[in-house]
Amino acid sequence: MSKTNPARGMRDFLPADVRKRNYVINIIREVYESYGFEPLETPAVENLDTLMGKYGEEGNQLIFKILKRGEKLRQETGAERQESDVSGLLSSVSGLADLALRYDLTVPLARVVANHRNDLPKFFKRYQIQPVWRADRPARGRFREFYQCDVDAIGSESVAVDCELISAVTTVLVRLGFTDFKIRVNHRRELTDILNYLGVSPEKHEIALVSIDKMDKIGLSGVIEELESKQISKDSCLMLSDFFGTFFERDRTSENRNEVIHHLISGGDLSVETYFQKLIAYSQNDYIEPDPTLARGLSYYTGGIFEIVLTDGDFKGSIGGGGRYDGLIGMFGKEQIPACGFSLGLERILVVMDERGMFPPEIAASTPADVMVTVWSEETLAESLRLANELRQNGLRVTLYPDADKLGKQMKYADQIKVPWVCVLGENEITEGKVTIKNMQTGEQQSVDRKDAFNFLLSSSEG
Repeated sequence: MSKTNPARGMRDFLPADVRKRNYVINIIREVYESYGFEPLETPAVENLDTLMGKYGEEGNQLIFKILKRGEKLRQETGAERQESDVSGLLSSVSGLADLALRYDLTVPLARVVANHRNDLPKFFKRYQIQPVWRADRPARGRFREFYQCDVDAIGSESVAVDCELISAVTTVLVRLGFTDFKIRVNHRRELTDILNYLGVSPEKHEIALVSIDKMDKIGLSGVIEELESKQISKDSCLMLSDFFGTFFERDRTSENRNEVIHHLISGGDLSVETYFQKLIAYSQNDYIEPDPTLARGLSYYTGGIFEIVLTDGDFKGSIGGGGRYDGLIGMFGKEQIPACGFSLGLERILVVMDERGMFPPEIAASTPADVMVTVWSEETLAESLRLANELRQNGLRVTLYPDADKLGKQMKYADQIKVPWVCVLGENEITEGKVTIKNMQTGEQQSVDRKDAFNFLLSSSEG
């Protein structure tokens, strides 16, 4: 017997789940469009070489690769046999895969911009809400298939872009009902200065940043232990421990941030300092919190980086993040085009909203229809269909009980799907031009003229 559970890290979404997802997605879409961003969609499958080398070594290992098919696979393995027989030969997928499921929405965007540069405006502002896939270890709020809700601005180096993106995601979270969050911000050049100061060799910057990015999950001691396991020198690890230990002893506020950094690093990058000053001054956003421990593990970031974390409750981890990636689009073409983006993690937002009961009552207790029309017999089925369509044409959501069944069973079904009203159309009602309308919450029912059924339902619902 085949298994009925979905693959590990994947999920089925029942109607109530989908309605909640759509509620959040619709708000995100409305906010993004209010800032002038346009929708974009890209294929679920990308060429493997499009994705590889864009996320760093750890990211490369999490890409879901797709094996070559048919003759291509047989030629690659050197075996003249059916595809189902080659599994025993595959000790490595190196050279055996040519496609992959998209890992994020940013790299596909960069490919699109490079490919359609002449078709796009000078400043291209897009949002994209689609699933991505990662061969990650499933955990609370972490899945192998999940939606990202991206918003990106292409073509400008202005800090105004960063400010608008931060403002857009802040607006989304506030509209969803979040107040206990902060937007951690840092800059990749400042991280480079810190690593150079700590004596970490440039070729090990990437693996060091991946570890530092886990600071809020595994703590300073965990980061040091991981760096030592990656052959970062003990002297560098000791200096890093002292550096961030000093930072943690002080409040993480914008007022003393520069004091901390310049106390530990002489000759800091003034352009980076100016960036933070402008970001904080222009954004006028109380949720921003500069944080030198923020690294963002993806290797394509080049400038400002951002991450959203919740400050209350027991949910650990980010619910969104992003940054500036001015060198990524140039990897697909000759032209270097500045870009900045922010991504909200739909799944994690939904987990928290569900646990906190943040959905409006009409969404949390929503039903598939406003009214159900009964079927008395096969002979009256046509009249039930006509009544259902009459009510739909007036804007109601109407479901039809499909079988000529006992009225009690039909009422039980209506109660199961939680429709608020049932229209009973029996032989007597049809003969008299009437409809019996039952309120499923109170149990009260009333006979009304069929032509008045819609107005009765409308006024009763509003009352």
